[in-house]
Amino acid sequence: MQRQYTGTAGRVENSQVGVFLAYVSPAGRAMIDRQLYLPETSWCDRPNRLAAAGVPDHVGFATKPALARQMIAAALDAGVPFGWVTGDEVYGADPGLRADLECRGIGYVLAVGCDRRVHVNDGRTLIRVDELAERIPTAEWQLHSCGPGAKGPRDYLWAWITTTTTHPGEHRWLLIRRKRTTGELAFYLSWSPRPAPLHTLVRVAGSRWSIEELFQTGKGQVGLDHYQVRGWTGWHRFITLAMLALAVLTILAAQQADTGPEIIALTVAEIRRLLNAFVLATPLPPAHTLHWSIWRRTSQA
Repeated sequence: MQRQYTGTAGRVENSQVGVFLAYVSPAGRAMIDRQLYLPETSWCDRPNRLAAAGVPDHVGFATKPALARQMIAAALDAGVPFGWVTGDEVYGADPGLRADLECRGIGYVLAVGCDRRVHVNDGRTLIRVDELAERIPTAEWQLHSCGPGAKGPRDYLWAWITTTTTHPGEHRWLLIRRKRTTGELAFYLSWSPRPAPLHTLVRVAGSRWSIEELFQTGKGQVGLDHYQVRGWTGWHRFITLAMLALAVLTILAAQQADTGPEIIALTVAEIRRLLNAFVLATPLPPAHTLHWSIWRRTSQA
């Protein structure tokens, strides 16, 4: 099961595209659901090709936001506790996803393009978000960090504007992020059934970075992309097992006690190394393996 894709490789490549639902909390983060995206042309319009790949008869074309809506609904129905959802422009542009979240009382901070229009002044004015950003006084921009990144804290300037609501008791904002060095802007539609401070919206927007970190960790630690399956069943089996392995490592890391400043706590990567050494590889003396674990974590500290 493959599709042609032109992306960061700079050329047309065979690929499989999945939509993933990630759960982020102070204790850790993990992928909790996945859906394989089938393009409308070249796949969903070719029944024989679908049958050859083992795609069930009831599966038809669904956009990426539609797949996200299915996974979020399944998580809510299963009792997974969460209060916010975030996603990139593909998902922020979908009115059905936003409506679903509002109906279920789940707040969101979803990225949108610079040409998105919003209602302000009690609905009297419809304006593009980039034009609205130009009218914000310099003093209104506030410095906030949306979390640690690979190169340190991700500090940006932020502004927020109340937009027109449609129902009593709800709260809507346009959240704008400005890069301090280049002035580059990013825009988010935000909604909540209850009041929320700016730093909460910033934290939710910044949590989307966790998706990229999860993909890096998943590929590096549990082989999320190390497969050559070409069928519907094989893809779902492999991806599910990789997600499960990553979740187990995340839980084990979250359960570690604080070790103090002299040595960092066991990380996902270090736990995977220890499991490989004790369970999968030719066993070395436990003292030898533990010695190198302590050496690595002490050096990192």
